[in-house]
Amino acid sequence: MSNIEKYDAIFIKSFDVDGSVLGPDLKYQSIPSWDSVGHMSMVAAMEDSFDVMLETEDIIDFSSYDKGKEILSKYGVEF
Repeated sequence: MSNIEKYDAIFIKSFDVDGSVLGPDLKYQSIPSWDSVGHMSMVAAMEDSFDVMLETEDIIDFSSYDKGKEILSKYGVEF
């Protein structure tokens, strides 16, 4: 499974959405399931899947689908 496939799968599972919502319009609190609890669940899944430990600042800045890819790239995850 490629990194983008893993990334997308985490969003789909964490927020119980289908792939059609993934993209630049998907932002924190743009869907009901992406609340603070959902956010932390998604972050934990990202850390486990990509074997990284996000800094607190990056967890807070992880505010959209696109921003998440940018943040993970700082940790060596290539998309």
